[in-house]
Amino acid sequence: MNFLAVLTVRNEGAFLLEWLAHHRAVGFTDFLIFSNDCQDGTDAMLDRLDTLGIVTHKRNDGPHDKGGIQFTAYKAAEGLPIVRRAIWILTLDVDEFVNIHVGDRTLPALLAALPEATAITLTWRLFGNAGVVHYADQPVTRQFTRAAPVVMHWPWRSAMFKTLYRNDGTYRKLGVHRPRNPDPDRLADARWFDGEGRELEEKFRTGRIFSTYGRSNYALAQINHYPLGAMESYVVKADRGRAVHSDHMLDLDYWVERNFCTDADTTIHALDSALHLDALMADPELARLHAEAVAWRRARFDALMLLEPYRALMGRLLMTPPTQPLPANAARFLIQYANRARAAGAQ
Repeated sequence: MNFLAVLTVRNEGAFLLEWLAHHRAVGFTDFLIFSNDCQDGTDAMLDRLDTLGIVTHKRNDGPHDKGGIQFTAYKAAEGLPIVRRAIWILTLDVDEFVNIHVGDRTLPALLAALPEATAITLTWRLFGNAGVVHYADQPVTRQFTRAAPVVMHWPWRSAMFKTLYRNDGTYRKLGVHRPRNPDPDRLADARWFDGEGRELEEKFRTGRIFSTYGRSNYALAQINHYPLGAMESYVVKADRGRAVHSDHMLDLDYWVERNFCTDADTTIHALDSALHLDALMADPELARLHAEAVAWRRARFDALMLLEPYRALMGRLLMTPPTQPLPANAARFLIQYANRARAAGAQ
């Protein structure tokens, strides 16, 4: 079975090999990775991985469409042979790790549990910072094990998903959270299931990007989402900007909506990716490029801390405690206004 992961990255060389090793262990057979405007050697690392036949690397340095860097990459991907021959596709970010809870914890095991599915929503479980200040060259999945509760009532972003879907022509374009541009003649045959194993209603075939919050969505599979990392790493991430709108600096709003640390979740450790990581690091060129990316990250943080906006951000991070999940009654108070705004056509 052919499984394709599509990734866009900028200055993520320090994390790339862990992400790649994990997803090779999960069962992805092909990787299409776009890089843009890298200063840390991520693009050189991807060139080496391409030479070794492990990934397909494409540069996406611009100009970019008005939809942003990711959409420009996805548009470029559509005609590539690696996409056309893929049987299943999932678009991911480098801070997102597929975590399957059934069978041997691989993609074939997930499909065996949902044999009728043509699309499976993998809902984020947000992993918070848990007070980690300093960046360390250690696996993200080992450093950060405190997460949001299984049931979240707010914000809706905590229930966003990525979609693993069959590349059978029902959807003709890649998207950030879900495939796009459905073929109306094929759409009725689409069967969407969630990470709990429930078949989803018709509206998920065309528009939704988040699961129903206020209930569990993780029994079969989830996305471990590590959007924050160490505080030092978050400052460097803020310099890069938001993934979709790269000109918007990350600030405390993004941090507060994702820094949930109430529950421990180490289920991802049951899938052993160490052999894959060791094999990648055994290549002297990849090991050298990884070390250079780590050094760049540390030097970039030091440089940013000489600038007031980033020094102020670091101070706010140090002063801000972990986010407390809202109880159901408080969430209902907010949701009623969200529903009223939606009915009125407001944002």
